[in-house]
Order: sequence, then structure tokens, then C-alpha cells
Amino acid sequence: MSIFLKANSALDHIFQACTTEQINEFIPVKRGFRIHGHSTTLRLETAFWSVLEEMARDENISLSALIEKIHDTCLVANDKNLASCLRVICLKYLNLYA
Repeated sequence: MSIFLKANSALDHIFQACTTEQINEFIPVKRGFRIHGHSTTLRLETAFWSVLEEMARDENISLSALIEKIHDTCLVANDKNLASCLRVICLKYLNLYA
């Protein structure tokens, strides 16, 4: 399906732009990190990991350092749900910088 088909709505356009080759973006992936010496595992869809890796490159820090920085600044407002914080940070990053 071509992404140039006329869409009735923004959501229709997004669905038309998604191809079967992009299915991996939807698959959750677990990654392990150490945050202030404590081991933790995070499970996010591949699309979010890609954005986080881009953010880390932009900040010139490792992915682990980025996760720890987000952990330190986001959790107070989000009742300790780090995966949720990461997803929202990714959306905000894309809205502001992409």
C-alpha cells in the first residue's frame, strides 16, 4: 500500500504509512541496566529503544546514562513507572526535535 494514498484522517495516513517491514518496531524488547548500582530490566517496543538511542547520541552519553538521567528526573512525577516515563519522554522528544 502506498503512503501517497489519500487518507480520510491522520490515523488512516499513519496506518497506510506502516508497512509489514516495520513490524519489528512494535515488538517489545527487554534490556537490562544498572541504575545507581541496582539492576533493573526495562521492556519497551523497539521503536522507543530507537528514539532513546538517538537521544543518547544527541546528548553524547551512553544509553545507560540517559536511562539513569531520566530515572532521576522523571520518577517523582510518575510514581516510579520508569517504562511509562521513557515512553512519554520519547514522544516529547519527537514532538520537539524531530
